[in-house]
Amino acid sequence: MLQGAQVIVLATPVFLGLIAIEFIVGWRRGRNTYRVNDALNSIGLGILSQLTGVFGQLVMLGIYTLAWQHLALFELSASSWWVWLSALVLYDFLYYWNHRMGHTVAVLWAAHVVHHQSEDYNLSTALRQPSSYFLLSWIFYLPMAVLGYPPLVYAVVGLVDLLYQYWVHTQQINRMGWFDRWFCAPSNHRVHHAVNDRYLDRNYGGILLVWDRLFGSWEPEHDDEPVVYGTRSPLRSWNPLWANLEVYAALAHDSWHARSWADKLRVWLKPPGWRPADVAERFPKPAFDIERVRNDRYDPPLSLAQQWVAIALFVVLLAGALGFLWVAHTLAWTAQLGCIAALAVGLWLVGVVSTPRARESAAPLRA
Repeated sequence: MLQGAQVIVLATPVFLGLIAIEFIVGWRRGRNTYRVNDALNSIGLGILSQLTGVFGQLVMLGIYTLAWQHLALFELSASSWWVWLSALVLYDFLYYWNHRMGHTVAVLWAAHVVHHQSEDYNLSTALRQPSSYFLLSWIFYLPMAVLGYPPLVYAVVGLVDLLYQYWVHTQQINRMGWFDRWFCAPSNHRVHHAVNDRYLDRNYGGILLVWDRLFGSWEPEHDDEPVVYGTRSPLRSWNPLWANLEVYAALAHDSWHARSWADKLRVWLKPPGWRPADVAERFPKPAFDIERVRNDRYDPPLSLAQQWVAIALFVVLLAGALGFLWVAHTLAWTAQLGCIAALAVGLWLVGVVSTPRARESAAPLRA
């Protein structure tokens, strides 16, 4: 039976092919949404997520299996079609709450923020995934184990829910009428990635948008307010390791410096952006300015030579990562750890090459 990582390996040519098609369509329409530096960073973060997922998925599936073995109230069979269908709907419902809490609890946002850091919006953004997602997200899916859904069913429907969401990360597909109101689609997911006040923290559904309509978090895309992508505290870095650690570091800083022990805990559990008054006074941050986010995207210029070096290194790392993911389950954990560390260093080097020490006169290469 194929491993989850092997499914991703087989899907990668499809992902990259669709990215190429989206680029061609955007170029022919005069609406190119790609920058090489941003796309490499997003896809690189997806690679890093899959690499750490070699261990992370074992944690999530292991905890789920233990709960299923000892807490299941019913014995559901993986041979029944209704078990699979109901599992997909239930998983999507639990994903909605996982996703929503990921925007409203700071420690969960620290993982999920990686997916929102890109100031572009295209199919490469879909691949931009966090490496620390497995640390706490497993909690949300334990009800499936308690109800008796087998681990295989849980793992497969989770992969289906994730793969479905790939195609909605595009600006080349316009509104889809009634479909937009009930299913996650490009228009309403563009809203989800916005920093505009009108759109902020809306449209959490993975496959079904009906959850948003039921629980008051649905917002359509409006012609009179274009979406501004990114986060309210822009990353401004191509370093994939820092992208995963940035918010954790900020939370740890505020927690350490908070005078009240209650505030030290609240920092992690309050909504993103909340800070104790004493910490905010001693370590002020600039107020959010949507025009600054709109007009000052992180885009340090590189020479053509630097850009091609980054692309060439990235291609080698992509091939190495796919090869590793295909055989990872056959390797000892020490070999797995060594391969992951080497590939992570390589992805960090792509970020280094993409970040010049001094400003260059050459314009950045566009995808």
